[in-house]
Amino acid sequence: MKTTIYSARKIITMNPNRPETSHVAVRDGRILGTGTLDELAGWGPYDLDERFADKVLMPGLIEGHAHSMEGALWSFTYVGWFDRMDPDGKVWDGVKSVDDVVARLKEAEAALGGEDEPLLGWGLDPIYMDNVRMTRADLDRVSETRPVGVMHASGHILNVNTRGLELAGLLKPGQNHPGIPVGDDGLPTGELKSPEVMMPAGKHVGLDRSFLSSDPGALRNYARLCVRSGVTTSSDLGQQLDDDLLKMFLDVTGAEDYPVCMVAFRINFGLSPKELVDYAASLREQSTDRLELGRIKVIADGSIQGFSARIRWPGYYNGAENGLWYIAPDQLAEIYERALAAGVQVHTHTNGDEATQLAIETMETALRKAPDADHRFTLQHCQLASAAQFRKMARLGMCVNLFANHHFFWGDEHYNLTVGPERALRMNACNTALSEGVPMTIHSDAPVTPLGPLFTAWAAVNRRTASGRIQGAHECISVEQALHAITIGAAVTMKMDDVIGSIEVGKRADFAVLEEDPTQVAPEALKDISVWGTVQGGRIFEAATI
Repeated sequence: MKTTIYSARKIITMNPNRPETSHVAVRDGRILGTGTLDELAGWGPYDLDERFADKVLMPGLIEGHAHSMEGALWSFTYVGWFDRMDPDGKVWDGVKSVDDVVARLKEAEAALGGEDEPLLGWGLDPIYMDNVRMTRADLDRVSETRPVGVMHASGHILNVNTRGLELAGLLKPGQNHPGIPVGDDGLPTGELKSPEVMMPAGKHVGLDRSFLSSDPGALRNYARLCVRSGVTTSSDLGQQLDDDLLKMFLDVTGAEDYPVCMVAFRINFGLSPKELVDYAASLREQSTDRLELGRIKVIADGSIQGFSARIRWPGYYNGAENGLWYIAPDQLAEIYERALAAGVQVHTHTNGDEATQLAIETMETALRKAPDADHRFTLQHCQLASAAQFRKMARLGMCVNLFANHHFFWGDEHYNLTVGPERALRMNACNTALSEGVPMTIHSDAPVTPLGPLFTAWAAVNRRTASGRIQGAHECISVEQALHAITIGAAVTMKMDDVIGSIEVGKRADFAVLEEDPTQVAPEALKDISVWGTVQGGRIFEAATI
């Protein structure tokens, strides 16, 4: 059994028994111990590796809410508002108007083959374009003969051109669905809201498998982004897993050079509650060191910036109609009850506080029928939760994963347009969640915002908007709390804190290798710390060569 001892300028362990040290010993991909070189030499013969002598090590960063489709979407055309780096390190400029979006799509269209080949853009953020709604006529300027689609940054809205609507069988009068807006001509405008209405058109514009799933190349692309961000474990929060897709995941993640442990959640689409829970439970025994299985993702509502989230009275600040329910209450109740009885963990997407309230009330009833003292059902996003809701979550044993990145990417728009000043000040209330005793982590929801836990930590610590305002200073958390959230905090929400989240004896040898010490830089500089690479299961991956 070969032992390697790594030295570092500093090792931040997230283990309160030994919070900082200088050396870590690794054997068989696991942590043998931390301490001084003399202490670790007591384990017997070793190789001393000093390649990290000028680096800072901390536990491998954990992304508790992301989607591997971030890797898949780079096969399409980025049309988001903010500049964005792709898996190769190239930075794409953001686009600032519908005309700019059309122009970029026209460039991509010129490179395509036959007239039937679809064209897909992604990352659209109309809320920054004075909330101008793109229509099928805008996309008809790109092409009238090929299907063209653009997915919004939220992932909850898709725009398609006239040809896309025709292929989906939607270009007809008499549509009566809240997710299919109709124009003055009585026909759909081309904007489609919620998965059940996006999917029929999505498959024609290229947004089929890649919406929730990946192909092998995309899964590898996503892993490269993880290494660049210091991530060694990432959720894939919402896979429409079936046996074929599962085989692909097992094959790709099983490669010796695959650098990330993926935690794949089966989404609540396409199966009854019984089928969903039974299938998720059946997957657990197929988990590997680099693919965790057996968990469920439920979507309760849409997005706040897309005005499709369900929020409580007094509703949206600009008077928009309330959002959409993506699941019926009785269906949510059945999933919770069956999952509790089967010991299957459920994470639930609840952006609006009305959706959060539904999940809390459903959980309380379900626990009476199927008690579980350590279920750790987690609410994802949970952006508008009140202090009273956090107190209830704590009493029910629930966890929360807050969308801290929203402060920067949409904070100004929430303040001015979606929920108004008072509620915007308490959105993603990290401090309140911790104060009320709710196990908490924070996330990027990549590709909704770029993957990068250090940026997410910066967002939670500083709560700075894109215009530079600090929004809700009372909800800022400390650097130490933010680092806890993106390591052991995330591990707790995924019931993996016995394996990852800290650098201590017996856990997997997962490290983020940083150029600077996040506990010593100014809090405003957290997002600017360079990541050298990662160590995952004792295997070393350098970002510059991945």
